Amino acid sequence: MKDAKLLWVLYWITTLTRIDAYHFPVSSSRRRVSPLQATKTRVGRQNRIQELLDWAKNTADIKAGGIELKSSPESGLGWFATRTIPANSVLLSVPSALVLSVEGTDGPPQVEKLVDRSIVRTLPWYARMSLYLHYLSEKDPTISDVNIQPWLDSLPTQFDTPLHWGSLKELQYPYMEVAVAKQKKDWEAYHKQMQGVLSWEDFVWGCECARSRAFSGAYTGGAFNPRIYVFTLLLVMLYVGLNLGTLEQAANGAGVVVSASIFKDFVVPKLFKQQRYIICPVIDMANHQSIGSGGEVSFEYFTNAYSLASSKEIPAGKEVTISYGKRSNDQLLQYYGFVEQDNSNDVYILPALREWDIETIEKNCGRKVAAGRLAKLERAGLLGSTVENAAAKSNEEAANAAGGVVVKRGSGVDPAVLQALRALLSTDEEWSAASEAIGNFVEPVNPENEKCARIAARTALEQELSNKATTLEEDETLLQRMESMKKATDSSVEDLLAIQFRIEKKKLLQETIDRLR
Repeated sequence: MKDAKLLWVLYWITTLTRIDAYHFPVSSSRRRVSPLQATKTRVGRQNRIQELLDWAKNTADIKAGGIELKSSPESGLGWFATRTIPANSVLLSVPSALVLSVEGTDGPPQVEKLVDRSIVRTLPWYARMSLYLHYLSEKDPTISDVNIQPWLDSLPTQFDTPLHWGSLKELQYPYMEVAVAKQKKDWEAYHKQMQGVLSWEDFVWGCECARSRAFSGAYTGGAFNPRIYVFTLLLVMLYVGLNLGTLEQAANGAGVVVSASIFKDFVVPKLFKQQRYIICPVIDMANHQSIGSGGEVSFEYFTNAYSLASSKEIPAGKEVTISYGKRSNDQLLQYYGFVEQDNSNDVYILPALREWDIETIEKNCGRKVAAGRLAKLERAGLLGSTVENAAAKSNEEAANAAGGVVVKRGSGVDPAVLQALRALLSTDEEWSAASEAIGNFVEPVNPENEKCARIAARTALEQELSNKATTLEEDETLLQRMESMKKATDSSVEDLLAIQFRIEKKKLLQETIDRLR
C-alpha cells in the first residue's frame, strides 16, 4: 500500500512539473506591419543583418562561435567558418523557447486566436506556420517574452519560386507546370478558409517562408528537466529518513519516475509518430548542400536548445552548409527557388507509360506487343495514373505528383517500369514461361528480353530529349553567356533559373540514356 501511494505521488509530481516547463507566457506589444507591407520602409540589408546578429547575441541568448554570417556570389547569405573548425563542434545554440513550431494537426495557441480550431486542424503544417508568422508580424512579435522583430525583419520579402513566374514554358518540363498548378489550386483552397484574416500575398509569403526555412523530425516530449529528478531524490531521502519504508521501496518508486519520463519523452512520440516542424531563428540562415555538407542541426536534450554543429572538419573561409534532406531539383526550385548542380537526388518525370510511342518502341526492339498485354498492365497499375487523378489524390510533397515514370539520377529508370516493359515486350513463349504473371517479370527473364526492355526505356528517353526546344549544348552556351554578361544586363532571375534547371534535367536524361546502352 505504501509503495502504491509513493508511486502515485511521484507520478503526479512528474506530470505537473513537465506541464509547467511547457507553459510559456506571451506578452503583448504594439501592432507591427506585415513583412510584405514593410518592404519599402525597411532599413538596408546590411543593417538588417547587423541588427539580427546584435539581437541574437544581446537579447536572444543565442550562442555562436567560429562562424560569421556573410554573402557569397555562389550561395548568397550564409554561415562561413572564421577558422578551421574541428568535427563535432557546436557552432550555434538557440534556446528552444525561441523556435516557431507546429506539431501534429494543431497550431500554436496564437494561430487559434486568428482562425477557428476546427479549421486549423484541416490545414497542412506550412499553412498553420504561415498563420503563426502572420500573428507574429501583425499582432505580437514576441515568443517567450523575447521580441523577435529583428529576426522577422531578416526574412526575405519575396521569393523566386515558379509560383510567381508568368510562364513556365522556359523550363521545358511539363511536369513542373502540372505540379505548380496543383500547388496554386491547393493553396488557394487553404487561403479561402481564412479569408479576412490575411491577404493572399501574406499567406503565400508565410507558406514559402515555412517551406524554405523549416526542418522537421519526430516529435519529442521535451527537454531534460532536472527538477523531476531533484524532487524524486528529495522524496526518496524523506521516505527513507522518516522510516516510511525501505531503501529498496524508495528505489522502486524512483525507477518508475525515471521510466515514466523516458516513456513520455521518447516512447510515446515514437508510437504515435507525431511530426514536429520547426523554424529556428538564426540557424535558418544555413544553406543546403545535398552531398558533403559540413553542418548538422539537432535538438540538445540536456541543454533544451537547438544546435548547428560541424559533422566534419571545416576549413577556414568555407561555408557551413546543411542538408535539407533528399530534395530533387523539382522540389528545390518549386519550394526553395534555386537549382543544385549535379544534384544526386534529382529526378526526371517522364509521361506515364501508357503515353509512350509504342510503335517506335516496337520498331526499335523488333518485337510486337501482344494483344491484350497493355490491358493486363493497366489492370496491374503499371501504366501510371492520369494527370487528373494524380493531381486529385497525390501529396504535393511527392516527387511524382503527375503519375509519370520516375527516372532517378542515382538509379535510373524506376524498376517497376522495367518490370512492365519486360512483360509488355515478352514473346508468347516468355509470357507462358512466366505463367502469364506480371509479377514474374520483376527480375530479368533472359538476355534478349532484357535488351528489349532497355531499348524501350532508352527510346522513350531519347524521344523526350529530342523533343526539347533547345539542346543541352545550346543551353550550356547560353548560360555561360548570360553569366558573363550578368552585370551588364537585366537578365531576370527567372531566365537564369530556367536555364540552370533544364540543363540539369537534360544532363540527367543523357546520363540515363548512356547507362542503358
